[in-house]
Amino acid sequence: MAVQRIDFHGQPAAELLLPAGDRVLVALHGAQVLSWRTADGTERLYLSPQAIFDGQAAIRGGVPVCFPQFNQRGPLPKHGFVRNMPWRIAAEAGDGATLVLTLSDDESTRRLWPVQFEVRLQVVLAPGRLRIALVARNTGDAPWSFTAALHTYLHVDDAAEVRLEGLQGRPRWDAVRDERFVESAPALRFGEEFDSVFTAAPGAGLTVVQPAGRLAVTQSDTCPETVVWNPGPALSQRLADMPDDGWRHMLCVEAASIDAPVPLAPGARWEGWQELQVLPGA
Repeated sequence: MAVQRIDFHGQPAAELLLPAGDRVLVALHGAQVLSWRTADGTERLYLSPQAIFDGQAAIRGGVPVCFPQFNQRGPLPKHGFVRNMPWRIAAEAGDGATLVLTLSDDESTRRLWPVQFEVRLQVVLAPGRLRIALVARNTGDAPWSFTAALHTYLHVDDAAEVRLEGLQGRPRWDAVRDERFVESAPALRFGEEFDSVFTAAPGAGLTVVQPAGRLAVTQSDTCPETVVWNPGPALSQRLADMPDDGWRHMLCVEAASIDAPVPLAPGARWEGWQELQVLPGA
């Protein structure tokens, strides 16, 4: 196992490598996981070939960290601001396969959000498995609240051939049509714009199924929602940092806590995580 500090598209990053060949790449900009390759060389995350790497803009792909606001549900910049801030490496592979990055409030963050906080991203790599945990701590003397998500872009061979299983019977808000209903389909299919928030089943897992194999997706009970997004062909053509056919090669399955702000008292701590695991035969 080894951690290397590298330059990736002109930006500082860290790569964690296991002896068998599994590797994960994390940008210090936003503590954004950009790549996860399993030992067979297969890339499991989608990173747009037109992503912007200027140390300022959000990076299209990987696993952006949405905090302390999801999307435009509040007064802060879209998806909060931590995905556009420089983080620092706090620990390298402390247990043999973990990379930890951290961000604390400073003058620039307090201009946007006047609270005292610390957030940590813990990236744990194992053969065929990746676990990403976001930890938020109130370091001040006043309570505050937040929403958060791990905005994971999974790489798929062709979204039109993908099934996402495990959400049947779950309450769903379809943001494209602004409709609320209980999902009846045993598997979700994709081809047009898809943007929905599901109430996650406690302890339940999801399975991404495609001809190339299966991937299990689980999340902590502290993330009571699952967001599923694919831009489809029309929106993909309007996104400047994604190829016109980019929608075919990605599917966002996000662990989220967004419908109700999470209150955090002084000194309190919150953790939410998502785990991805390649299933046998994948």
